[in-house]
Amino acid sequence: MANAGLQLLGFILAFLGWIGAIVSTALPQWKIYSYAGDNIVTAQAMYEGLWMACVSQSTGQIQCKVFDSLLNLNSTLQATRALMVVGILLGLIAIFVSTVGMKCMKCLEDDEVQKMRMAVFGGMIFLLAGLVILVATAWYGNRIVQEFYDPMTPVNARYEFGQALFTGWAAASLCLLGGGLLCCSCPRKTTSYPTPRPYPKAAPSSGKDYV
Repeated sequence: MANAGLQLLGFILAFLGWIGAIVSTALPQWKIYSYAGDNIVTAQAMYEGLWMACVSQSTGQIQCKVFDSLLNLNSTLQATRALMVVGILLGLIAIFVSTVGMKCMKCLEDDEVQKMRMAVFGGMIFLLAGLVILVATAWYGNRIVQEFYDPMTPVNARYEFGQALFTGWAAASLCLLGGGLLCCSCPRKTTSYPTPRPYPKAAPSSGKDYV
């Protein structure tokens, strides 16, 4: 029998991870300008995301420019966009499937085994969504590291990890943890015993016994 508290905890963690993935995808701070080298300019901060590039002035004014052309973007940014969107969609499917399998819901309450299987299936989808988000964020972060240590990259054009990237890593971890807890509600196989065979009843005695 699945632990309802553990199942609910897994769903909440995975749901928070899904929300974090949406926030990470929408935020523009995937990589921020690195103040490295001799020419340090603190009057403005530059950062880029999956959808736009922004410049923040010291006065508080922020100017953003949305990436107009999709095909003009580099392959890493295109792949990261696609993977994050796929991860969010998988998380949405996992939410609906897991909700049906939750013990606190009335759906499929007549079939306890099938209900628990739905929860496990939802947990597996959450695991897949977390893995997709983790691949997307790790790929993008690896590209930032390569460009930072590339000697051909100018010092004033180097970037570091942004807040949105850390949010994506946290979201992937929550999805993986929550999905794993949901998978722990897998129904155990019941031990099957052979059906007992009825013993033949002795025929009642119809008269006296003679010697």
